[in-house]
Amino acid sequence: MTNPPWERWIRRYRDGDGCTTALVCFPHAGGWASAYRGWPDGLPPEIAVLAVRYPGREDRLGDPFPAGLEALADDIADALAGPAPYRLVLFGHSMGASVAHEVALRLQERGRTPAALCVSGRRPPHRLAGQRLFSGPDHRIIADIVRSDESRAVVFADPDMRDLVLPAVRADYRLVDDYRGGPRAPLDCPVYGYLGDSDPEVTPEQMDDWAELTNDGFRLTVLPGGHLYLRDEEAALLADIGAVVTRLTCRTEAAP
Repeated sequence: MTNPPWERWIRRYRDGDGCTTALVCFPHAGGWASAYRGWPDGLPPEIAVLAVRYPGREDRLGDPFPAGLEALADDIADALAGPAPYRLVLFGHSMGASVAHEVALRLQERGRTPAALCVSGRRPPHRLAGQRLFSGPDHRIIADIVRSDESRAVVFADPDMRDLVLPAVRADYRLVDDYRGGPRAPLDCPVYGYLGDSDPEVTPEQMDDWAELTNDGFRLTVLPGGHLYLRDEEAALLADIGAVVTRLTCRTEAAP
């Protein structure tokens, strides 16, 4: 694909002629597309790996932040809605799960329902009541991030790096806090949930409620770790996603 919205919103980490399915990855709040650069190594070669490029970071540093999470989903859906040589599987972690879900709904409305939605470490939209607020003064935001990811302490200890990174985190936290969610139409594709067994942000029972948002099947996989379990458990996560895509391919080929 070479259309301008696609190039602006999507970074390709593998996108060869032999790819039949594209895994579209949505970063968490304060995250970036390059977090998924190593994922092709853990997935079968027929799976393209594409990452969403949120505004205001990396090579989109000068682009304005979105007005809201649903506005962000509108723009990403516009970029993905055109013709493509493969089926789409959407994967989102934390805030990225909400964005991926909203994008899946928009694609379905346009007649291009994804083959599957994979949601990680995030409550479904109709179960957001009581969720803690993430926005606040900078020192609280930094403490919150470092509590989940000690490796980021080095970044925030450097004033220049802090000034570069913190605006995107602030903007994403506002998106999360302002997103009201609520009831949504069910998807006509399976939903797969993933969770760290010690994630303080969401429980297995809350993740199970994603089952109410699909007319197809739902399955939850719990892996060791906290909210950012997917770093230490990347190999196990990718092995499962690869198996999911293989089953979807077999189901599609068996359909009349």
